[in-house]
Amino acid sequence: MIVITGANGNLGQLVVKNLLQVIPANQIVAAVRNPEKSDNLRALGVDVREADYDRPETLVEAFKGAEKLLLISAVVPGERLRQHKTVIDAAKQAGVKLIAYTSMLRADTSSLNLAGEHQATEAYLKSTGVDYVLLRNGWYLENSTAVIAAALAQGTIIGSAGQGRFASATRADYAGAAVTVLTQPGHANKTYELAGNHAFSMAEFAEELSKQAGRPIVYKDLPPAEYEATLLGLGLPRMIVDVIVDADIKSSNGELDSSSRDLSQLLGRSTTPFSEAIKVALQS
Repeated sequence: MIVITGANGNLGQLVVKNLLQVIPANQIVAAVRNPEKSDNLRALGVDVREADYDRPETLVEAFKGAEKLLLISAVVPGERLRQHKTVIDAAKQAGVKLIAYTSMLRADTSSLNLAGEHQATEAYLKSTGVDYVLLRNGWYLENSTAVIAAALAQGTIIGSAGQGRFASATRADYAGAAVTVLTQPGHANKTYELAGNHAFSMAEFAEELSKQAGRPIVYKDLPPAEYEATLLGLGLPRMIVDVIVDADIKSSNGELDSSSRDLSQLLGRSTTPFSEAIKVALQS
């Protein structure tokens, strides 16, 4: 039996759906914070169980009978490490034999603000003696396609990335990699640097969007302070703005680029090109 934590999130739902193509529904546990809001998962035939990172008593029960667990990293910076430790402890107590964790690209050396809690989670997971797989996910293409509607309305994409390159992949790509390590042998105690095959700068992204949309879209690089103020003025939460601006700044130093082909090797195919992601976003 395989447990997917955070199964009602964007990545979690994709993992569950992909698992259903490989193993029976009765071998999949969708661990969620609010089971009453998970009818979409129940409709798939999987076992929906309550698993609240902040209520440890729900976790051991949710993980009972599982051989493997996918720990999808928690959302709130500053709270992640505590929550991750709670999940890992509960999984070990429940007898889980392998824990796969969605970390971040080059977590051990990254200078991104998000890296610290991932580094600490990886170290804690290794210290437990439970077999692990570290899925160091790179930047998500959805982070870039999310700006398309605004770009079409305004004719510009703003940022502070300079010429920084993003070796991004889609959530579906990362979900496919997770399914591979959870369902195939030979992945225990391995670390995978997961990144897209088709890196791009934001200027190149804007150029491709312009081509597909049939209207001029340009990338406008802003000083970080101005970019931050603009995002806050749009009503984005400070927590999100800090992550976005930090990632843009660090991308200029190559933090979000990678030549690793671990992701395409786990998928058995090339990762989704950013041109394809733009096409899908425009169609939707």
